[in-house]
Amino acid sequence: MNEKHKKKTSKFLSYVLRHHPELINLSLDEYGWADVNELITKSTNDSQGFTFEELDEIVQTNDKKRFIFNEDKTKIRANQGHSIDINLALIPQQPPEFLYHGTAQANVDSILEKGIEKRSRQHVHLSSDRETAMKVGMRHGKPVILTIKTGKMAEHGILFYLSDNNIWLTDFVDTKYILE
Repeated sequence: MNEKHKKKTSKFLSYVLRHHPELINLSLDEYGWADVNELITKSTNDSQGFTFEELDEIVQTNDKKRFIFNEDKTKIRANQGHSIDINLALIPQQPPEFLYHGTAQANVDSILEKGIEKRSRQHVHLSSDRETAMKVGMRHGKPVILTIKTGKMAEHGILFYLSDNNIWLTDFVDTKYILE
């Protein structure tokens, strides 16, 4: 699979599995799982088109591990980042003392005023390392990395979850937990 087709297909999968399954009339269960054969068939009907082997390659090689198969590879879902209501069946985890949030410089004033909101997503995403947060921030403009006092948040009863691709998730980050 050439890199251009792989990137286009990966973006399509993110869009359909995280935000708009109705685009191709795809059924997701309550946990966000889609039947692989249905996804391939309906994607082909929508002229996107990819084979199981190409889908498997994308799941295995995606640097952000955005997608996961079930054990027998008959179902697929996005690991996190959904704007549709699904149950990822995540178990609360104890976060490290600090995590990082990458954003664009243009968003910093609003964040420092209102906190980090999940907006249309199910969770706020936090990274365990500054490098990953930097990559996230670069996607949106001049990057800024905010350090989040997640240990304090957990002490105050705020829940954290760790997705299958090692992204930390929470509902909201109040300004009092943000270090500049």
